[in-house]
Amino acid sequence: MEIKLLDNTIHKQSELIDNAYSDEFYYGYLGKTAFSSSNLKLLLDSPKSYHYAMTYGNESSSQALRDGWLFHTYLLEPEKLEDIVFVDVQSKNTKKFKEAKAEYPDVFTAKERNDCERLVDAMSKNSRAMELMRDSRTEIPAVDNLFGYPFRAKADILKNSGGIVDLKTTIDVRNFNRSAYKFRYFLQVYIYCNLFKCSYKDFKFLCIDKKNLDIAVWDVSKEFYEVGEEQVQRAIEIYEEYKREDFDVNDFTIKGTL
Repeated sequence: MEIKLLDNTIHKQSELIDNAYSDEFYYGYLGKTAFSSSNLKLLLDSPKSYHYAMTYGNESSSQALRDGWLFHTYLLEPEKLEDIVFVDVQSKNTKKFKEAKAEYPDVFTAKERNDCERLVDAMSKNSRAMELMRDSRTEIPAVDNLFGYPFRAKADILKNSGGIVDLKTTIDVRNFNRSAYKFRYFLQVYIYCNLFKCSYKDFKFLCIDKKNLDIAVWDVSKEFYEVGEEQVQRAIEIYEEYKREDFDVNDFTIKGTL
């Protein structure tokens, strides 16, 4: 099977998936030439958000994203830890940290490492969490077409039985359902279920609270999945408008009445 990417190049699906195991290819080249839940969120926010991220890169590096990336690496790709530089400082504003950041790609403070190890220790001691992670593969990519467009996804945990488990860190695990709507995780559910040929009934969010270390497993409802389908189609409509020859991103204006 062949897939036409957003830059109009045509590739064998199997080759794209093989190359997508490389983070550089997956987040670099495919990040601009195939849709994902991340860039659909940008389109739903604003065509300008998508345009500037695709043109200049999305340099978002919030503390939440840093925490989540490090947590995923510790649990799912521990072999990559040897490439991370940990600086024995409490703040990223110190001269020592900034010098290390200028020299190495992945730099974290000792505090960030300690906070992450605290989460990993709690997760590792939870039998339900460990059961969900057993009999599975981690960081598995997929590339396929949806609605005539190329999409990419990378499953945190792909069960050999076919289910998907996605890891999330949060500051309020009991109200994760609110966060799931706020951060549009329904996009991820719909895309992943279709690319990995998985039912929404077999998709689970495995969450840990960064404050009290509580762990929760959240299932996905049909309603949540269908919101994802609706919003994926809406994002594609915005993209098609954005790609029209007469569309000027600089002239994009939001209208409203108070």
